[in-house]
Amino acid sequence: MIVFDASTIVGAALRKNGTPERALLRPTEVDVLILSPAVEAEIADVLSRPKFVGLISARRRNALLNTLRHAAVWFDPTERIADCRDPDDDKYLELALAAGAHTIVSSDHDLLVLHRGVVCAS
Repeated sequence: MIVFDASTIVGAALRKNGTPERALLRPTEVDVLILSPAVEAEIADVLSRPKFVGLISARRRNALLNTLRHAAVWFDPTERIADCRDPDDDKYLELALAAGAHTIVSSDHDLLVLHRGVVCAS
């Protein structure tokens, strides 16, 4: 099971056929992509920010979100974690714990400093 953070999803949306997109498409072939309502909401929010609206077409944004929503196994974490130096990133750790995920794919330095099980996909 694999967690993708918003930074990786934005990278996938910005660079068609780039490393983040290839990393995102790979789990659907060999592993399980997981989401929680909090993670999905953050991804949708980040993709809708004004700085990305001009760079990512609505069609690509919607296609990516629909792919994520339909390909993922959903979890609703109940255990709260406060291990990240950016508390907004704790939701990724909570999801990984709830699902028993072995990997978080991220380019967010607040997650990458945790090292164990966090993979950079920039």
